[in-house]
Amino acid sequence: MPMMSSALLIVPLREVHRRLSTRIIFLSMIALAVVLAMVSGTLWLSWQLEGAAAAINDAGSLRMRASRVAIELLLAQNGQEHQLAAQIIRMEQTLERLRKGNPARPLFLPDEPEIRDQFDKVSQDWLLNMKPVALRKIADDAPASTYLAMLPGFIEEANELVLMIERDNEAKTRLLRLSQFGVAIIASLGTVTVIYLLFLWIIRPVLRLQDGLRRMAAREFSLRLPVEGRDELGTLAEGFNRMASELQEVYRDLEARVSQKTAEVARRNRELEALYDMTAFLNLPGDAEAICNGFVQRVMQQFDADGGSVRLLDSQHDKLHLLAADGLSDELIAAERCQDVGECFSGKATKGASIVIDDLRHLYRMAPPKTGCYRCIGEGFSSIAVIPIETQSGVLGSFSLHFREQRSLATTDRQLLETLGQHLGITLEHLRLSATARQLAVVQERTLVAQGLHDSIAQALNFMNLQIQLLDDAVTRNDLEETREIVPLLRCGIEESYQDVRELLHNFRAKLRHGDDIRQAIEETVARFQRQCNTALQLAIRDSRDAPPLGPEQQLQVLFILQEALSNVRKHAHATNVAVTVEIGRDFRLIVEDDGEGFESVIVAQHSETHVGLHIMRERAMRLAAQLSITTRPGTGVKVELVLPRADELRPHLAAKRVTE
Repeated sequence: MPMMSSALLIVPLREVHRRLSTRIIFLSMIALAVVLAMVSGTLWLSWQLEGAAAAINDAGSLRMRASRVAIELLLAQNGQEHQLAAQIIRMEQTLERLRKGNPARPLFLPDEPEIRDQFDKVSQDWLLNMKPVALRKIADDAPASTYLAMLPGFIEEANELVLMIERDNEAKTRLLRLSQFGVAIIASLGTVTVIYLLFLWIIRPVLRLQDGLRRMAAREFSLRLPVEGRDELGTLAEGFNRMASELQEVYRDLEARVSQKTAEVARRNRELEALYDMTAFLNLPGDAEAICNGFVQRVMQQFDADGGSVRLLDSQHDKLHLLAADGLSDELIAAERCQDVGECFSGKATKGASIVIDDLRHLYRMAPPKTGCYRCIGEGFSSIAVIPIETQSGVLGSFSLHFREQRSLATTDRQLLETLGQHLGITLEHLRLSATARQLAVVQERTLVAQGLHDSIAQALNFMNLQIQLLDDAVTRNDLEETREIVPLLRCGIEESYQDVRELLHNFRAKLRHGDDIRQAIEETVARFQRQCNTALQLAIRDSRDAPPLGPEQQLQVLFILQEALSNVRKHAHATNVAVTVEIGRDFRLIVEDDGEGFESVIVAQHSETHVGLHIMRERAMRLAAQLSITTRPGTGVKVELVLPRADELRPHLAAKRVTE
């Protein structure tokens, strides 16, 4: 077992070594290692030269420092001001830098024994001989002649140290030049080697492959390339040879393949034509029965079927209802007008995938049914195909094709039938949604009418009903005085109801187009209020002109809210003055403010069902995703403020409203 494992490991390793990518990577790593080594060597030599140059500078400064100490000694001997201590410290610092070095600068003495010995000699001469003499001069008035006598020898030793460092630098400079020359030679040889290896590994096989492709384009299918290795290009050559063999075989029966592809393209074109024709038909207006009848006729014509039917599913009662049929007898249609889902193949198709039976009679002999699954055998049909009618929301039913001769449907035919079933399902679902949309439109229209017939007319009629009852009581009592008081009230109530009806009719007929001037519509609404009421009204419209116009639905709802607010002022406020302010800018703002009686907002909120007008105003504001605020207190009037944000601020509110709906 261990031997087998090692053998299994050796084979992949050999394959790795044979790969062209491995060889290129290995060659690149060798070249990179050589280049890095040479560059590192030259960098090291450059660093050494830079440090030695700094050492030459500091070693040369030893002579200057020693001479400066002598000068300071003479100044001290003559009683003049001197800096002898400072110069001694600087001399000590220079020797310390040369002794320890400074890699950051860089500064260091060459690592040669002779240079180190010479530096120790210079350092010892300063520490043991010259420095004590200078220090004694600081302590007492010792003469400077002793220090001056030792100075030439110290300078000579320092000169020798500088010369030794310079000679070492010259040797390293020559070595740096030689290394650079070696790098150039190695780079040249490496480049030539890499070019030669790349020519052998890549260029020559690629040129051979290119020539093979050119000859293959000239239909020389017998050509085979030599396989010289097991690398990627060798694998490519093997693939080229396999391709040449396959092309040679394909070319032999090319005409048959072309005919086959032509027939397949023609079949797909027929399928596309059938889909296009069916899609165009399903988009025509009509009811579900007419559409299903036309669908059955077209599918039968497309697949040469002898009969067909469409059944819709009643999921609540688990029933199938026959909606359209063609090629079936009246007896069969009557028997299958409405049947259980599990009674026939059409119902079974609604539970799963399509059902295609090539030989219906053979299946009947193998397993005689207990129900009427095989009624179509009595009609002389031998094959049947049942396809579910599907949408994204589920299965709506199924449609079937009947064949008198045995018929085997290909997979593409079944896919086409399933696609047609999906198209029919989408159309039927669209019809259902359209009917639902029409119902919703009717409901919305009725809601608008109900909102229009709010408590204005209802309260007026209720008031007149009460007055009629009082009038009836007064007539019964022969109270002529009370009768005279009630009749004007009835006349006033009838006039108010008539005005309300005219106002509602005007509201229902009000239509605005996109871009119409809402200023004119507001002015007309205000003028109508002034004709109906003696209350003084002030109108202020501030338009920033660069603001985009409101849409027709927005304008209409704003006008309805304005009319409702003014109607409440006319009916309930008993106000002396009314102010209407309209601001058309970044936001649309409508303010209706009166000085009437006002009301208690808490009580109105608790009995909102009796204040239909305010409720309708809030509903219209919600439809616009606008902000409606009503500020009031008893005796202080009412302020109604509507704020409609601009389109970019309105989109999130509208999106949330659609999701909620």
